[in-house]
Amino acid sequence: MSVPEVLFVCVHNAGRSQMAAAFLRHHGGDRVVVRSAGSAPADTVNPAVVEVMAERGIDISGEQPKKLTTEGVERSDFVITMGCGDACPVVPGTRYLDWKLDDPAGRPAEEIRPVRDEIERRVQDLLSELAGASATAGRAASDTGTAATVSAPSTRNAVE
Repeated sequence: MSVPEVLFVCVHNAGRSQMAAAFLRHHGGDRVVVRSAGSAPADTVNPAVVEVMAERGIDISGEQPKKLTTEGVERSDFVITMGCGDACPVVPGTRYLDWKLDDPAGRPAEEIRPVRDEIERRVQDLLSELAGASATAGRAASDTGTAATVSAPSTRNAVE
C-alpha cells in the first residue's frame, strides 16, 4: 500500500486542523503524509492552541495557516473537515469525514484542552483505521500472490 495522504481542513487553519495535523504527524510518523489548510486562512496559528499542544510536547509555533486548494484536495486520500462546509472541493475517489468540534477561536487554553484531547482521540482512531486498511491489503497480496493497492473508498461524494 502506498502511504496515505490526509488533509485536515477548517475555516482559518489556525486551530483544529493544525492540532489534528500535528497529532497525526506525531503519532503516524512516516506511515502517513499530512497536510492542513483553511478556506479562509488566518494570519497566524492561535497562540492558545500553540500553548496546549506544547503541553503535549508538540511544537506547532512554526506553523503557518495555509489556503485550501483544489490541488491539495486532489492529492489527498482522506479529507477531514472541521467546519468549512461547502467551501471544500469534492473530488471523486477521495474519502470525506466531517469532525464536529468546537472552534477554539477566542477561547482560553483551559477551554481548548478538551477539544485538543478529542482531536487526539479521533486521530488515533484514524490511524487504527489506516493500519487496518494496510493489514487488509497485505493479506490480500499474500492470498493472491500479487501486489494489492488499497485506495480510499469513495463512500461519499460530499461533506456531511
